[in-house]
Amino acid sequence: MSLQTIEDSFREVAKKMNFKIKEFKVESDHVHALIEYPPKLSISQIVNSLKGLSSRRYGQKGYLKPHGKTALWSPSYFAASVGGAPIEKLKEYISNQRKPSNEGRGFGLRPPLREQTQNFGE
Repeated sequence: MSLQTIEDSFREVAKKMNFKIKEFKVESDHVHALIEYPPKLSISQIVNSLKGLSSRRYGQKGYLKPHGKTALWSPSYFAASVGGAPIEKLKEYISNQRKPSNEGRGFGLRPPLREQTQNFGE
């Protein structure tokens, strides 16, 4: 499933870059993630790595990009610092976000292209 591909990619990046994903939720057209990271990493490094690897993995599995676009992610992102906020409240907020819809848009709503294309990278 494409949603699992996104989450697996994010967790792979977290392991390689030594940060923690405390909570994770994919919606039909965006992602919520609660991330704990060391001060040596910048938010832009983390976001670029998350978007880059997940986009490659998504394409390697043959999924179509959402909305008929050529890129999985937009170049923008939103990040907020929540130092001092109770972690459990933040996790609760993320886990209570709405589930992906089946309205034909966003992640995971189109079948893989594996049967139709040859993947030369394998």
